[in-house]
Amino acid sequence: MRILIIEDDSETRDFVGRGLREIGHCVNMATEGRDGLFQATDGGFDAIVVDRMLPGLDGLSLVKMLRAAGNSTPVLMLTAIGRIADRVEGLEAGADDYLVKPFAFSELVARVHALGRRPAPQLETAKLTVGDIEIDLHRRTVHRAGKKVALQPREFSLLAELMRNRHRVMTRTMLLERVWDFDFEPRTNIVETHLSRLRSKLNAGFDDDAIETVRGAGYMIRSD
Repeated sequence: MRILIIEDDSETRDFVGRGLREIGHCVNMATEGRDGLFQATDGGFDAIVVDRMLPGLDGLSLVKMLRAAGNSTPVLMLTAIGRIADRVEGLEAGADDYLVKPFAFSELVARVHALGRRPAPQLETAKLTVGDIEIDLHRRTVHRAGKKVALQPREFSLLAELMRNRHRVMTRTMLLERVWDFDFEPRTNIVETHLSRLRSKLNAGFDDDAIETVRGAGYMIRSD
């Protein structure tokens, strides 16, 4: 695997880099956020290991910018901040996994390898259209009745998932698994919060709600 490590602590950076090279991986390194972002967007890596607290550009902002640019390289976020709310924030930013310092190198390797085994995103139609809503998945743009709707990366992913499954009810659990990659039920209302924001933006200037709440079941994109 070709792996990028973005870490400002020299001891951690050298330890992880040396260990990954010893087991056969090709490793690039960056010591601050902006250089890391430049390498990540320029490089074609199989995985990125990024510290949350970085000089110049913090890890959360870095990952958000990668995802907003359409970069889907798997990201493992390293951090000394380990509260549930902080892990949720990291995953919401677009990280695929989250490992708290101090960590065992064997666990880091297992998590990086797990990210590398994930199937590459399948090619799909560039545009999705449901009713008067159109998404361009490549340009990451959204229009409703010809009016551009500006969405944050996670709101965009949430809408895209609803539109891909236009004929079925998407439960909260399904959305957590597919949009946030959670395999557990976090004690937060992140789905409801993001749906509320998505609805507010998508419905601005329109009389009807584009997203239907199916009581006791989940959510559907309206096609009428």
